[in-house]
Amino acid sequence: MTNVAARTTANVVLLATGIAAAYVIVTTPPLRRFALRIAYAWLGASAPMYFVNEVRRAWVESGQPA
Repeated sequence: MTNVAARTTANVVLLATGIAAAYVIVTTPPLRRFALRIAYAWLGASAPMYFVNEVRRAWVESGQPA
């Protein structure tokens, strides 16, 4: 098996696994609620931190004193 064929096979297997997992999560109400709770927590924590870090980086790059 060539390197390209191995990568293609691995990508297809990962895609099929992801689709199967998504189907199970969407069709099972407790898993769907859990996934939504995790998504809200992730977005609620990571998005504000991303913006804070970007503002901090922009401030440092502007050369303005604190």
